[in-house]
Amino acid sequence: MTEAQAAKETRCGFVALIGAPNSGKSTLINALVGAKVAIVTQKAQTTRAPVLGIALQGRSQIILVDTPGIFQPKRRLDRAMSGAAWTRAAEADLVALVIDAERAHTARGLDAWLDPVFETLPTIKRPVIAVLNKIDLVARPELLHLAADLSTRHAFARTFMISALNGDGVPDLKTYLAETVPPGPWLYPEDQLTDAPLRQAAAEITREKLFLRLHDELPYSLTVETEAWKELADGSVRIEQTIYVMRDSQKKIVLGSKGATIKEISMAAREEIGEMVGSQVHLFLFVKVREHWGEDPARYREMGLDYPKE
Repeated sequence: MTEAQAAKETRCGFVALIGAPNSGKSTLINALVGAKVAIVTQKAQTTRAPVLGIALQGRSQIILVDTPGIFQPKRRLDRAMSGAAWTRAAEADLVALVIDAERAHTARGLDAWLDPVFETLPTIKRPVIAVLNKIDLVARPELLHLAADLSTRHAFARTFMISALNGDGVPDLKTYLAETVPPGPWLYPEDQLTDAPLRQAAAEITREKLFLRLHDELPYSLTVETEAWKELADGSVRIEQTIYVMRDSQKKIVLGSKGATIKEISMAAREEIGEMVGSQVHLFLFVKVREHWGEDPARYREMGLDYPKE
């Protein structure tokens, strides 16, 4: 191939981000894309179904897959999320293991919370890189110690030190990904940032606002579905969403005293959804009890997850 041909060559590939809960995968996806495509909270297991973010670098299109955090599953939903993470990793062209450097520092090394990751990682027949995240919170000598420890746990193709939150090291990582994804035509239009349908993206925004507003009160047994989406004559959009919880006591938490909590959540979600769709949004939220939604295969399909039978 001549130098001129190489300059015109396009690249495109899938990069799966895996790791323990709260390692910063969603924040890193957003930093690489340059826009918010994955919801971010301080609570673990915010991401349920894998989310695709599409980043461009030169003539490369990097399709980033944000997967649920990997941990020792206890519930059926946990098993579905962990299974989804490993499935996407096995299907990707490249895998990036994102590690919370601050947590590793506090635990004085790569302790048991990462064991479920390292146990399965050798079965992934794909190149794997290590990404030490949150380096702004850890001293340099300790980071070097963690990097050395990582090299004894797996044969990583490369190790990067970054802060997804403030951007340190992210450009170097993005350049590496752009050079490493395989040659091939782009799979998405140049201006597309995610493959998530608007209905799903809007539901995820509302779920994020629920997490941020309710903190420790929020039950994990909660899901949001966009039931109706209608474009009105004046260019605005009417959206109806249902928040499903498993018990009536949880419904009362979401509603709040005299409906104050649900009103606050609706206002925050409406503003961000409006920015996403580029028009005024009329958002109507309803809260319903669905006692056994965690055992309903249809709910898993709506979240993009496989339903574990056992």
